[in-house]
Order: sequence, then C-alpha cells, then structure tokens
Amino acid sequence: MARIALEQAMPAAWIDKVFEANRQRQYPRKLLFSTVVELMSLVCLGLQPSLHAAARKMEHLPVSLAALYDKVKRTELPLLRALVQGSSTRLQPIAAALDVGGCVPGWQLRIVDGNHLPGSQKRLAPLRGHRGAALPGHSLVVYDPDLAQVVDLLACEDAYESERTAVMPLFESAGPGQIWIADRHFCTRTILQRCHEAQASFIVRQHSKHPVIVQESPWREAGRCETGLVREQAIELDEGQAPWRRIELQLDQPTESGESVLWLWSNLPESISAEQIASLYRRRWSIEGMFGRLESVLHSEITTLGHPRAALLGFTVAVLAYNLLSLLKRCVEHAHLKEAPQLDVSTYHLAQHVRGAYEGLLIAVPPAHWPNWAPQDTDQVVQRLLALARRIIPRQVATSKRGPKIEKPRGWVAGAKARAHVSTARVLKAAAEQRP
Repeated sequence: MARIALEQAMPAAWIDKVFEANRQRQYPRKLLFSTVVELMSLVCLGLQPSLHAAARKMEHLPVSLAALYDKVKRTELPLLRALVQGSSTRLQPIAAALDVGGCVPGWQLRIVDGNHLPGSQKRLAPLRGHRGAALPGHSLVVYDPDLAQVVDLLACEDAYESERTAVMPLFESAGPGQIWIADRHFCTRTILQRCHEAQASFIVRQHSKHPVIVQESPWREAGRCETGLVREQAIELDEGQAPWRRIELQLDQPTESGESVLWLWSNLPESISAEQIASLYRRRWSIEGMFGRLESVLHSEITTLGHPRAALLGFTVAVLAYNLLSLLKRCVEHAHLKEAPQLDVSTYHLAQHVRGAYEGLLIAVPPAHWPNWAPQDTDQVVQRLLALARRIIPRQVATSKRGPKIEKPRGWVAGAKARAHVSTARVLKAAAEQRP
C-alpha cells in the first residue's frame, strides 16, 4: 500500500520535473534531486538513523558524501513548496474517490499555522562558540482537516522572520468556497483584507491590540455551542466597508491560560450561524495534533542537520510522508467501514507496520520486480488500495484511547531543587512499602 501511494504522490520522474521547473541556481549533474528525497524519506520514516547512514546503505550513490551534503544544504526553498503543493494535488483524486465528506457541506477548510524547528546540534563551525540553542528555521503550513492533508507549505530559513509577513504568499491559493482558520497571531488588517479580497472566508481569533474597530453594532444572543454561550455583533474597520461579524464565546471552563471569553472575527455569510463558527474554530487544534504526529511518528526534526535549508528539507519530506500515511489511514478505515464503523486508525501503528516490513520486502522482492501503478486509472488504484487494506487486522492499527489528563505542576523551580538527585533503589523501596 505504501509503495502504491508513493508512486501516486511523488514518483522519481515527477520529482525531477518539479526540480527542473522550480530550480534557480542548482542543476543536476550526477546526483538527481529524486535521489536526495529518497534518502531523506528513509530518515523521516525511521528506516535509517541519519542521512549519512542512509547514503552509506545506498548501493550506487553517484557522488561522494561531501557532495551529497553540499546538495542538501543548498536546497532552494521554492522547490519545497512546489513539492508539497504538487504531491497534495496528485493525491486529491484518490482521497475524493473514498467519499470524504466535509464538516461544512460546500466549503473547504484551510487551517494555517507556523511550526518552529527546535535547536539543532552545533556541528557547523560558526555555531560552536554560542551557548544558546541554534534554531534552523520555521515553516508556515496550510492544513486541510477534512482530508487530513497538508496542502501548502512555506519554508523560512531565518528563525526570527515574522510569521505575519511571511504568510502572505500562502493566500495566493485562497478563493471562493474556502474557510481559512487561524489563531490571533494572524489577526492583522493586511491578512484579513487579503483573504477578503480573494473572496475567501475566514475565522480568526481577535488580537488584543489590532486591528482597530471604527464601528460596531449592539450584541445579540446567538444560542449555545458545546463549549459555552455565544453572541455576535457586526463590526467595521473602515467607513463604508461591508461589515464583518464578531462572535463572542463565553466558555464554560476557562482555558489553560485562564481566559474565559474568546472573540472570533469572520466574514462568513449569515447562512453559517455563530454557533457553527464557534464550533469550526475548535478544528484549528487539529493542526497542532498534526504537528505532534510529525514529531512523534515521523522524524521531522532531524537535529543532526544544522544547516537551515537541510533541516527544512527534512521537515518537508516528513510532511510528504505524513500525507501518504493519512491516505493509507483513510483507506484502512474505509475498507473496514461495515464491520468496524467506529475504527480510528493510529498513524503511529500504521507507520510501525511500514517500518517493520519495508526492508525485508525489498530484500525478498527487489524494486525492479514491483508492478508500476503510476500510469494506472484512479479507480483501479483505489480498488487495489482497498483490497490490500482489507487484509489488515483492524485491532492491530487501532488507536488506544487514553484516560483523562493528570494535572501536573507548572512553572519554574529553584536551581537547588532542579539539581537535586535521589536514589532510585530507595524511591522504589519506599513506593513498594506504601502499597496497600
């Protein structure tokens, strides 16, 4: 299943075409960009511990390891965006054939948020004298929660670059029938106007200081959603502008930061009620879960890659792998819909299946003997994926529901307490004596 999905999403010939169409200064001579992506995908899927190990395992690497790393650290950032956009477009016909229904009929959801890569190892010579963490960059991601796919990505090699200014090119793809959801960090006049001018709708949490409202109507009650009471009003930023909507949500339980009231801005039509808008904003947290799975299931944060462009290439390849796993997850759930309608496939266990069988399968059946599914009809590919998915035992890939979270103390502690130590044997002995 992974092999078939891989051939549909990003075959080697297509990756090289994308490279040729989007390259600026780089050029292929002996090392193709598809080979670089293949090596990086082995690292992101956990099949190899590092890019160095993956390259040494490769049977016929056409260049030296130094040339490989030079190629990786000079990866051009527009190429990364083209890979994500193109592979998502190639997977959409398959996802559409699986009868994926949106949470709002007739609308496409787009959640935008940023993800900062953690500090890398200081292997680069200029970094060795710095005590602080070396941040290799960040990326802005557009996520479709209905398809569970990343549809756009913008990489920024400067870790201190403002997300508010860097996010603007992402709205080039905004259009009618789309709802863009974002946190209050993106609640600026420029961003909201760009989205409105593109005839796209938005749901953005209000920032405490901007934009400035010049006119507002009285509040009116709008009912109740699952998390609290809702009311709304009309607002204007400029005289004569078409009014937007501001929704106030009075939470039954305060957030972790102690906030009990949320304000949301939207330009959605009146056919979408204020209760629906408040409920839709909760979908924004799905992108946070996606970022968590990128880190825990896939190796999206390769700390050994200190150069910004190399680290961002690793993150992008992890995003491509996540889209593949999301498609396989949906195939398994669709294949077992009758006997297990409540099945929720775990991305982690699905990735473990791929890791456990992939290397042995390549030994038993070399890639030259695999059937080529790239030029096949979409319906044939879907039927083949579903036929393979029916052979998977649902309980082996099902998620394990966890209990309620245990409250943990937060905040800083004294240095003496942080450096304190205990005897493990004594702690275990004392715990055993306290048992009933």
